[in-house]
Amino acid sequence: MDLVLWVIVPYVSITVFVLGHVWRYRYDKFGWTTRSTQLYEQRLLRWGSPLFHFGILVALFGHVIGILIPKSWTLAVGVPEGLYHAAAVGLGALAGFCTLVGLAILIYRRRTVGPVFRATTVNDKAMYVLLAATIVLGLATTVLGNLTGHPHDYRDTVAPWFRSIFALHPRAELMAEAPLGFQLHALAAFALFAFWPFTRLVHMFSFPIGYLTRPYIVYRSRDIRPAAPRAGVWEAPTLPTPTRRGRTR
Repeated sequence: MDLVLWVIVPYVSITVFVLGHVWRYRYDKFGWTTRSTQLYEQRLLRWGSPLFHFGILVALFGHVIGILIPKSWTLAVGVPEGLYHAAAVGLGALAGFCTLVGLAILIYRRRTVGPVFRATTVNDKAMYVLLAATIVLGLATTVLGNLTGHPHDYRDTVAPWFRSIFALHPRAELMAEAPLGFQLHALAAFALFAFWPFTRLVHMFSFPIGYLTRPYIVYRSRDIRPAAPRAGVWEAPTLPTPTRRGRTR
């Protein structure tokens, strides 16, 4: 079971994540969009979207530092373990809270605003369930572990296991030693990654690089009628100069 959960499942999820994006980009370019509903409602979106995106970006930055960078590296540059732990817990709790509140506002908006609810597909609902489960499990492992006074040092188990996957030498025994909360959070994240290419979340990899070099778009009116005179300007119309008619030899 450890081999299935902590070796096979991660590799299957990563493979589907990569190949799914390639397939989606090649065969569904017009569907590569957020399917924005901003025109339907903006008041709740103005609060929910910034909170969610701020929180998810901070959480992503924290995961990169906490999982991809070994503990020996932070100690080598002079960052004490206590300082690192305090910063990780503080930023992690803040990011998780902002992400969760923003996601709750977005889900409430989709459920209560009629046009937005009608534009929500089954795919969107499944995506929200996986996203919410991953966020809640991650926040719970951070907060509950510190409230009980026995936080688990994930940089001794989860982080080396995750790096070993990309080193093509997976160490399933490390993840098997992690608490249940971390295991559930990892499984929910891999389920989300496998589902990611087939949802609106693909817009995360959309960068408007071509916009920087794109030529200006010129708009011209098709109305060929003469412009109306400006208010307060009285000018006599210009009459055509009469021409003489005659015979020439």
